[in-house]
Amino acid sequence: MDPDILRTSFAVVERRAEFAVKYFYSYLFWHHPGVRALFPLDFPEDMERQRDRLFAALTHVVARLEDPGLPGYLGELGRDHRKYLAEPEHYTAVGESLLAAFAAVSGSAWNAEVEKAWGEAYTAVADAMLEGARQAESDGEPPWWEAEVTGRVRHGDSLAVLTLRPHRPLPYTAGQHVGVCSPRLPGVWRPYSLANAPRSDHTVDLHVGLVEDGVLSDLLVRRTREGDTLRLGAPGGRMTLGTPAEDPVTFIAAGTGWAPVKALLEQLAADGPGPAEARLFLVARDIAHLYDRAALGDLRTRLPQLDVTAITPAPGRPKEQATERLLTALGNRANWARHTVCLAGPPRLVDEVAELLPLLGADPGRILHDPLPPTGGGPARPLGPGEWLLHRPRPHWHRPSARAPD
Repeated sequence: MDPDILRTSFAVVERRAEFAVKYFYSYLFWHHPGVRALFPLDFPEDMERQRDRLFAALTHVVARLEDPGLPGYLGELGRDHRKYLAEPEHYTAVGESLLAAFAAVSGSAWNAEVEKAWGEAYTAVADAMLEGARQAESDGEPPWWEAEVTGRVRHGDSLAVLTLRPHRPLPYTAGQHVGVCSPRLPGVWRPYSLANAPRSDHTVDLHVGLVEDGVLSDLLVRRTREGDTLRLGAPGGRMTLGTPAEDPVTFIAAGTGWAPVKALLEQLAADGPGPAEARLFLVARDIAHLYDRAALGDLRTRLPQLDVTAITPAPGRPKEQATERLLTALGNRANWARHTVCLAGPPRLVDEVAELLPLLGADPGRILHDPLPPTGGGPARPLGPGEWLLHRPRPHWHRPSARAPD
């Protein structure tokens, strides 16, 4: 692959990102109508999110062309895409449609050399994803895990904690996430972090926040009951700690970013004394949204070295003040170079904190967070078309948004 050609040509496509993804899906469905069955067309808003995820995935890959971890990431992505029942012929159809869309929006910037570079790049990406899928199938891994809802606790009107018992053990590590689907909404998948370390009874918890116009979150929060069945995709994500975790560690969690952080803290508590120094910054849009205080109290008892700082806006102030207070609090702490940092929350907050931490002395290679597509208002500067496509939704404090590239 020629990274320079790919990046230069992708910058041209990015300027017409919305048209490119619409052209892609139009071409795909017109020339390969059998692929329609893989998409939840009964929910137009879900197709919009699917377009966003596609462009976020492309951006993620292009930005990491020389990253030695990219093949592993693509293999994991292919493993996860088995939940969509994706077959090799679907990858071929997607590749053909993607190149057609790029050619349509690039104008004179598209030539034989660019087409060759993208054809080779897509082949390499598809091969890595298919190999990940084949390996998962060879290992006896199902496309998804059926799981019974065995518990449901509401926190206010907009958040529910669901306890699930998979029909077969779900192999995962604390800090990872899974795709979630309800048979009532076939084809609609959303990523949710697993909110507990692995248990002997194999149950898992999900923290689900209500998202405006979110068809799945509405069903999970308001209409899911004990005895219902959900589907869980293959676990993924790299915000995990070694065992035993001995280095000093800082956890930063906002909204339902608390879910994976809670799982990591449970792991530390279960593994033994843990690191000598551990600190937690827990951020919420207001005091009422610090919703899991009993569990936090239990973890503080089990991890006496854990220093907890809870951050909310001042009464009557907008929720954005919580971010300002968090950044100030981080700046007042020292010894960042010694700490591994686990960071989870709304994408815009994660981006801001991830940019700040190296300036405070943190090692960029030890700042752990899963890549998320921006869903906030975006940066203050004017947005290009590609950024506008990704930045449109408002930030959701209860639920980390679709993980790019899921």
